[in-house]
Amino acid sequence: MAIANYLAEFCDIKELWFVITPQNPVKKSSTLLNDRDRQHLVQLAIEDYPKFRVSDIEFYLHKPNYTVNTLTYLKEKYPNRKFSILIGGDNLETFHKWKNYRKILDNHKIYVYKRPGCEVKEYENSDITIVDAPQMEISSSFIRKSIKKNKDVRFFLPPKVYDYILKMGWWR
Repeated sequence: MAIANYLAEFCDIKELWFVITPQNPVKKSSTLLNDRDRQHLVQLAIEDYPKFRVSDIEFYLHKPNYTVNTLTYLKEKYPNRKFSILIGGDNLETFHKWKNYRKILDNHKIYVYKRPGCEVKEYENSDITIVDAPQMEISSSFIRKSIKKNKDVRFFLPPKVYDYILKMGWWR
């Protein structure tokens, strides 16, 4: 949330969409919550911040879905908008393995959050902006593992999200 807030306030982004992905092609689905539960958590997290929006657009696309397909669909559905993507520096390291990565580079701006210890690779003729946001070594897997170990991580999450996770008993 802090990184998204930084982009919304300090970069040339008018609105940041959180696109909930039903199944990342490179991750195990057993580690994911139900799609609508994840959407609800994001909605709780962003509340009424006017520069954030949650999107379930990928729920309706063919699975497994790839970023290039989502961007193509968004461009068709919203022809008057210009879509960019935000990725972590760790994702940029393997970006050349993404489906049709060159098409993404050729047609979309990419914001890269430089994670600690990640090398940022340059791509020729591409619109990549390295975001100079404060670096944090906090990940969703760290939060899930901590909750499973009964650690109090309330200050790592928006209060409503943390309370809802505890109420639902997730990752316990």
